[in-house]
Amino acid sequence: MDWQQIVSLVIVGTAVAGLLWGKFRPRRFQFGRDTHCGCSASAPAGKTSIVFRARKGERPQIIMKVK
Repeated sequence: MDWQQIVSLVIVGTAVAGLLWGKFRPRRFQFGRDTHCGCSASAPAGKTSIVFRARKGERPQIIMKVK
């Protein structure tokens, strides 16, 4: 093996190790992710409205208004 193959294998190995570390590392608790709640944890209850807007030939829009 020459030095270029060794360097390329080291790069691939570090990339695999980084991806595996990101996949299996312990994560901090996040309310929205850990409870599968669709609401925002920072928005007060009852103060948020969602507007769905769609017109023919245009891209649909979802607008979330926080009061």
